[in-house]
Amino acid sequence: MKDMFYRMNVAGLERDLPLCPLNDKLMIGAFVIFGDMELTTACARALVARIPEHDVMITAESKGIPLICEMSRLQGNERYVLARKAPKLYMKNVLTVEVNSITTDHKQTLCLDGADAEYMKGKRVVIVDDVISTGESLRAMEGLLKQVGCEIVGRMAILAEGEAADRDDLIFLEKLPLFDAEGNPI
Repeated sequence: MKDMFYRMNVAGLERDLPLCPLNDKLMIGAFVIFGDMELTTACARALVARIPEHDVMITAESKGIPLICEMSRLQGNERYVLARKAPKLYMKNVLTVEVNSITTDHKQTLCLDGADAEYMKGKRVVIVDDVISTGESLRAMEGLLKQVGCEIVGRMAILAEGEAADRDDLIFLEKLPLFDAEGNPI
């Protein structure tokens, strides 16, 4: 099978996204900002222009990390919070939740350090991600934040994939379609 790509414009920049099969009938466009500082900075700037009033931002490991870091830098924030995929030795009183992501073939766990949970308690929080598709990762983050006792004031992503683009509770820059087995947008 030959490599297929989907060209899209995001935050004023064109990128070719490789199409990756999920099964024999459905493919997704792989959007990866790792290593692409131009794209990361442009997307962060565009999202910061639309961010609601908040006290802290959180993302899940790992593709949201460069985005939230740049968004925090642009806003002059000294801190953001990261939900890890596994507990680390330095983490205490860890909160956890399971997640089924469309891009991973097994259940994952999101973990939040108890110190971060205490920091966010009672605060206005914005969830940041690179792509929201099925919403499973977003639901898992919301589950963590419910345990914390904070107020979710925004859900932001660079791209909303498939039906996620129809949600009215998401702030995103562009819609990313799903693709059939031949690479045609559906």
